[in-house]
Amino acid sequence: MPNKFRTPGYHPIRKLKVILSGLYVAVVTDFSVAYKVILSVPVLIAAFLFRQWVDVSLMLLAMGLMLISELFNSAIEVLCDFVEPQQNDRIRITKDIAAAATGLSILVWATILIIESVRLIQLR
Repeated sequence: MPNKFRTPGYHPIRKLKVILSGLYVAVVTDFSVAYKVILSVPVLIAAFLFRQWVDVSLMLLAMGLMLISELFNSAIEVLCDFVEPQQNDRIRITKDIAAAATGLSILVWATILIIESVRLIQLR
């Protein structure tokens, strides 16, 4: 297997474009991703403006966890629907497990978002 960093065809800027393209598609096409980003950004900006660096770090971590799980869940659902368009119990179980993982990360994200919002309101 060739080393991708030494291969002349590897371009880090192209990788960044692919990453941003995937994130853009997820935010534009998946409402569950979009509204969570929209709810997170103001709290993140407020924590940044109040120079609450630990809060900024915590929000970035929670937001990253939530986005990663949402993206994986969406990818698993799309792949499952592509592989088996008909109703299938094994596919349903796979989708349910992916949704459960996403649900847990959303619970963590929402808890942190609420706690940080209350803390930032009290700082004013």
